[in-house]
Amino acid sequence: MCGIVGVVGPALDPSLETATVELMRDTMVHRGPDGYGVWASNDGRAVFGHRRLSIVDLSEHGHQPMTNEDGTVWITYNGEVYNSPSLRETLIGKGHTFESHTDTECILHLFEEMGADCVNELDGDYAFAIYDTRNQEVVLVRDRIGVKPLYYAWHDGKLLFASEIKAILAYPGFEVDVDEQALHHYLTFLVTPTPMTMFKGVRKLPPGHRAILDRHGTFRIERWWDSINTDRNGAREEENIDELRRLLRVSIEKRMMSDVPFGVFLSGGVDSSTNVALMAELMDRPVDTYSVAFAEDPDFNELNYARDIAQRYGAQHHEVIIDWDDLVDFLPGLVYHQDEPLADPVCVPLNYVARLAKGSGTTVVQVGEGADEVFCGYTGYMRFLQGYRREWRGLNTIPKPLLRAVAGPATRYLNRKDLGQRSDVIRRAAAGEEFFWGGAVVFTEDEKARIEPGFAPRAESSARVVDRIYSEIDRRRPGADVLERMTYLELHQRLPELLLMRVDKMAMATSVEARVPFLDHRLVEFGVGLSLEQKTLGGMPKYLLKKAVEGIIPDEIIYRRKQGFGVPISNWFRGDLGKIYRVVLESSSIRDRGLISVEEALILLEKHQAGVEENSFKLWILLNLVLWYDRWIDGKQFSL
Repeated sequence: MCGIVGVVGPALDPSLETATVELMRDTMVHRGPDGYGVWASNDGRAVFGHRRLSIVDLSEHGHQPMTNEDGTVWITYNGEVYNSPSLRETLIGKGHTFESHTDTECILHLFEEMGADCVNELDGDYAFAIYDTRNQEVVLVRDRIGVKPLYYAWHDGKLLFASEIKAILAYPGFEVDVDEQALHHYLTFLVTPTPMTMFKGVRKLPPGHRAILDRHGTFRIERWWDSINTDRNGAREEENIDELRRLLRVSIEKRMMSDVPFGVFLSGGVDSSTNVALMAELMDRPVDTYSVAFAEDPDFNELNYARDIAQRYGAQHHEVIIDWDDLVDFLPGLVYHQDEPLADPVCVPLNYVARLAKGSGTTVVQVGEGADEVFCGYTGYMRFLQGYRREWRGLNTIPKPLLRAVAGPATRYLNRKDLGQRSDVIRRAAAGEEFFWGGAVVFTEDEKARIEPGFAPRAESSARVVDRIYSEIDRRRPGADVLERMTYLELHQRLPELLLMRVDKMAMATSVEARVPFLDHRLVEFGVGLSLEQKTLGGMPKYLLKKAVEGIIPDEIIYRRKQGFGVPISNWFRGDLGKIYRVVLESSSIRDRGLISVEEALILLEKHQAGVEENSFKLWILLNLVLWYDRWIDGKQFSL
């Protein structure tokens, strides 16, 4: 919906900080081309800025920053609260008056009633900052799942916050540098784990958390929601199917709340097809659907499925075909809009299909992110589960001293045979680490020791990242099964900071808001509460969801082999992208900084091009990193 920004601290210079916040705010014009605002508190402690993407109540009454009736509470807000109509009626009944039909104003009045605990009543996806002039307290909030981003930093005793990192970097005198520990974790996870970012001193507010800065300067971060809530193990399959259908319909319907045109990103898979089918039930006009494909490679083209679904449900269908040239054209924009590297090549087609939607007059789209994580939809998850049963349990029956004794020679042998992932399983077992580190893990700890020889020996192992998350579910739900622990990790790491951020950054770069019906918090709580057997009966990924959408979408869509939303980077690195990779790495000052070994990075390319190893994701991670470093640390623009 919008871009938010602010500066908070004692004894601010209102005129100076207002000008600064305006500068920070306008780095995010793409997040809010429809309006802008700034507000400075009379007590000299807070300045808020806002860029508006108008979606609900398009009038001037939706202008932000916004205040309550008596001017004591102010908000800058990004997102949607889907239960705002019912909240509004309740608040009117309590004597509150409204000047708009915005969800923004609902939050303000609800805060008057409940303070920071108002978040428990909000059903939606959002990030916001509130300044309560009555007690000179600032509250920052990020939604339950982490659909909307929110970053913060400290500078000269002032709290800076924004929807995008680039706004924080625009603060005069803010020192821009690399967080080397975050870089180390990025090489593993394709993204920096919460609360880190790639920028030293800049942090992410974790999903389901709020930060409070009181008048005395005390800053605390609190968890206000977690996915562990329900247990469906006692319910019959038919009951679970009925409840899942109900939750899906409710979630999709409420995410159609909009005063501007909306549509669907359609791949032709189960999740996006379900979005189309259920929206078609609820609409009195054709659903607008948007699809993207690659010209060069039929393996990355699902347009036939998307077209069939669009035709079946009478959709107004739109397509864009992209190629190698489109990737090259977008590389500078990719680095700029990501802020920090999000090493998923799907960012490229996401941006182009968002451009297509915007160019067709659509401002809001529904997407299918989250269904695979919540309902175990990836074949990779099934392989992990098989590996857990067949290998991991066996390795952990070996006495630890013996396992540690054989681990070294075994891992060295496997590494020589280019079996790095198998080697890492043995290393993890010997070290007492967790088996599953996430659905997208690329560089092993041994590989990182070679690619960043200067830092890896003194770095915190990426095992600590997953340990901290697993310890929370183990504390709150002792005896959780292996899939529940895997799901919990994904919901707290890969999903919010990689998958949801790629959607947010790439769609908002074109001023399009993406909504995620499969991540409605009630759906997530429901899915997390299901057992492994309920989700994967008979070894079928996403079993229960597939049963729930029978009769809603065709069986041939439900039960066809999952293709996934991929990008042909493997072939591209064997061609011209490999040439760009070499030039970028050899010319970058990252080489002088010693953050990565350019020589090792080039060996990865040579092995990939020779067909010895499949290294495309490793190459993409490193290319993103170096382009990011050149743009944000060295100030150098990418050009061929």
